[in-house]
Amino acid sequence: MASLLGKKFGAPVARPMAPFYISGLIILYGVNAAATAMMQSDEYKSDPRNPYNKNPTSDSAH
Repeated sequence: MASLLGKKFGAPVARPMAPFYISGLIILYGVNAAATAMMQSDEYKSDPRNPYNKNPTSDSAH
């Protein structure tokens, strides 16, 4: 019975791809840090969609 994925070859996958996984995590960390910094800035502090908003209005409550 043939496999749906094709023939299995003993090629390494995780070790050659490790730099790409690590750089992906670094980029995700940077994007998260930038988004957090933007949410805490004065420009977006009073935005009702901001999760860090201290005084949510009754319109934003569902």
